[in-house]
Amino acid sequence: MDLKSGYPFWAIRNGLMQAMPKLDADLRCEVLVIGGGITGALIADELIAHGHEVVVVEQRDIAWGSTAASTALLQYEIDTHLVDLARRYGEADAGLAYRACGEAIDLLAELARGVRDVDFERTDSLYYASRRRDVPALQDECVARRRHGFEVDYLDGAAVKQRYGFDAPAALLSTQAAQVDPYRFASRLLGRCVRRGGQVFDRTRILDLQPRSRDVLAVTDAGMRIRAGHVVVAAGYASQQWLPKRVARNRSSYAFVTDPLDAALPEILARTLVWETARPYLYLRTTADRRLLIGGEDDDVDIPARRDRRVDAKARRLMKRVAKLWPALDLSPTFAWAGTFAETADGLPFFGPHAATGPRVQYAMAYGGNGITYSMLGAGLLRAAIERRAHPLARLFGFDRV
Repeated sequence: MDLKSGYPFWAIRNGLMQAMPKLDADLRCEVLVIGGGITGALIADELIAHGHEVVVVEQRDIAWGSTAASTALLQYEIDTHLVDLARRYGEADAGLAYRACGEAIDLLAELARGVRDVDFERTDSLYYASRRRDVPALQDECVARRRHGFEVDYLDGAAVKQRYGFDAPAALLSTQAAQVDPYRFASRLLGRCVRRGGQVFDRTRILDLQPRSRDVLAVTDAGMRIRAGHVVVAAGYASQQWLPKRVARNRSSYAFVTDPLDAALPEILARTLVWETARPYLYLRTTADRRLLIGGEDDDVDIPARRDRRVDAKARRLMKRVAKLWPALDLSPTFAWAGTFAETADGLPFFGPHAATGPRVQYAMAYGGNGITYSMLGAGLLRAAIERRAHPLARLFGFDRV
């Protein structure tokens, strides 16, 4: 799949950080991870850290697919409100999902300290009402989050204006959020995997998976054969090719980044993720060199050529929308891009085995706006599955829930 268009900032800023060899021989391993993006990197790191023998294969250069186009907002807040998730799955499961995402922020912070130099930064998260009619739902959401132990402040319109300098009817302010350079993070994690004894191959595409009673045979595009005790399919939005029926729909999201704003950037914005109640939603964050990174304008386009043609126009629309909030900021796009993402009906990911491919093939489908946060949770969940242990999220994040 062609997963991105335009000029993703992380790829331009970092260049090609690491080149891994292409697989040119048959091999055996305990766990084969298909996918060398941030999801595969987090899972491989977790497995290797706990003594498993891991091989990672990536069809492109590592971290060069959707990871390079990610805007990497790290939040416990799921695209589906806690209130709505509770209506669908019950209060206990909804709270479990939200609290787990909160814990994932801390786990990601610990990992980032270990690999260093990935621009990980703790931030606040400001979720504002796009329209006055969204305020009652925002108030209900505030009550629900507090009930589950989250520290969240409700700001009325005057408080939003005073603290953040723009007009909105109301907002929720949380302190449990973060941001990171996703391409750098994935590259450094996979480099650490190699140093710890794992094997990572790029430019190696898996064409065929054959689950068997005691192992799984994977065949590459060059005819190499990998015999693995377990396979983790962490190939992002291409993972659905192994399933008989799609479990998510692919969409495109658009983003751009400004030049460094330095003193012109309000300090409170430099440490706050901002997003809105409208769907699809506008969102923004900053980078380590004080650029504003702005995204949104999601659509159903899943044809690369059409997505390519829309990048510049979408960037202009995003610029105009943010200019209405902060007219004094210079919001000219320096680099603009688009990326494919997948959206599930309930906003939750899928982790675990599927009946179509049996218990030795695990899927890591960290779909939705919480991709990196979900991937951190999925790493522990899939390790538990491989080690034949129960995990509290297995049922809620499994395919059986639908």
